[in-house]
Amino acid sequence: MNPYRSRMGEIVHRAAEFAWRQPLLASGLWFHGDIRDNYYYASYLFAAAIDPEKKPSFDRVEGRRLSEQVLLRVLLLQDREAASPMYGHWPLGLDPAPELATPHVLPVELMGSLMVYFVQNYGQHLSLEVSTRFEEALSHVYRSGFYRKPLREYNHHEAKYTAAKLIFGQRYEDAALLADGRECLRQTLAHIRLEGMAEYGALPWFWHWIQAFTCAWALMEDTGVKDELTEMLDHLWNVRAVYYFKGAWVGARARGWPHDAPRDANVLHDYVQFGDFVLPAAMPRTEYAGLLFYEAPLRARQRVLGRNEPAESRAAILKEIGGVKHRLHSYAYLTGQFGVGGLWERVEEFDNEQLRWLFSLPVRGEKGNQLYFFHPGKGYDPAGSDPRHQSGWTDVLYHKNVVMSLYTLPEDVTGQVNGVLPEGEWLFAANGIFGKVEETYFAVSVSSAYQIQDRDGYLQVVMDGRNVGIVVEALGDSEATQRGIADLDEFASALWSRAPQFEVVGSAGRIGVAYVTYNEEAKLSLRVKGPGLPGDRWVNGVPVDLKSYSYSL
Repeated sequence: MNPYRSRMGEIVHRAAEFAWRQPLLASGLWFHGDIRDNYYYASYLFAAAIDPEKKPSFDRVEGRRLSEQVLLRVLLLQDREAASPMYGHWPLGLDPAPELATPHVLPVELMGSLMVYFVQNYGQHLSLEVSTRFEEALSHVYRSGFYRKPLREYNHHEAKYTAAKLIFGQRYEDAALLADGRECLRQTLAHIRLEGMAEYGALPWFWHWIQAFTCAWALMEDTGVKDELTEMLDHLWNVRAVYYFKGAWVGARARGWPHDAPRDANVLHDYVQFGDFVLPAAMPRTEYAGLLFYEAPLRARQRVLGRNEPAESRAAILKEIGGVKHRLHSYAYLTGQFGVGGLWERVEEFDNEQLRWLFSLPVRGEKGNQLYFFHPGKGYDPAGSDPRHQSGWTDVLYHKNVVMSLYTLPEDVTGQVNGVLPEGEWLFAANGIFGKVEETYFAVSVSSAYQIQDRDGYLQVVMDGRNVGIVVEALGDSEATQRGIADLDEFASALWSRAPQFEVVGSAGRIGVAYVTYNEEAKLSLRVKGPGLPGDRWVNGVPVDLKSYSYSL
């Protein structure tokens, strides 16, 4: 068996075993939080039950029976009334009773297309009743026309609509719909090639792009359309390769769920594609990662698996906000031990589920693999342990293995800056934190006093103040050894003597920092003029110039 299929099989059987052990609720489903989880796990259970290459721990007949029971319950929750405004849709949340749940626009977007894939690949093994119900459900989805929407945002929703147009256009021999889908595919690819992906680092939504177009590619019979889907998938995987580091997504996140901060956990597609980290026990987003596959282009695989020397990536992105397109600039620096990156600008994002910048380590299971600092903004819950939702009161400077960030806060904004340190070996001193995590040393210099709080898999740093500065420098273990550093104590001693120089000037709160980096003697300087004003950034006395950032990856 090739390594891709082997890793896919591992996901299938682990998900199936979980589903087999999961007790059914009185409704006949496993989960009420999201109907899609029932469908995905039932799909895995069915696939494992009929897998001829690996015998599951459960009885095959009973496994099929249970999976079909859950699939049938899901199918029957579809709104099948043609006159209904939510015709063809399923509910999302199912409490207090699934039959009373209101249909929702989201489930059918991806699940509808994946149902076509499931039927085509497993339909011959389904019972007559379940097979018939699938055909009825798919017919309702097709006639609902949920996907008949024009391109506007070029986001993950529209990517799924485009894939659905291709899939249902082919299945129901609707030539006009298929042609519409093909034109949308061409326009979408041209758009993201020209302007970049406005949903930068948005997880799990990037994987919805991958799954939707992989599903269409796997089903497509028209060779011309399939070639164009190949172009789209090659582009997407090349984007992924730019920001990939051993399961982690390096750099800024426009959106992300709590399970991806401060640990990358939505890693199943990466695991199948690259396999250069240990698959974590928890799989929060199974979807169809174990059933759908498209091999990334050679360029992407070489970039990911053949990375021997540190590399910088600079990319421009056009993002429309309030009817105006803004040019954003994304930076990433990757070595063999860590990655670091972020956006130079901060923009408003949906639900403010964003991270501006972060250092990334290899995926480490339940342990955190990210290091970053932020001032909490809209959506942040101080009583919880969800370290996302950043405010806009930040200015940054990125230079290879160093991030400088300054936080100048207005009087009417709560003055507290939070940080995340991944679980590891740490030394704490006044204005300095030094650590070693996996194969990376970190020197974290802070301008004010701080407190440390233990969290699940990471440490939280809390600093009070309206003018706060942070400088983080990372050093890989191999480079540290070359410089005569044998352990964390020696690293802390070497870096402590080179502490950054912080300053706060004037009543307006002008904060600045200057630093000479350890590994290459670069002179960095960052100064904020006041709350909300753009900062001045210099590298070796030269202002940072973002004009070299292009849309081409």
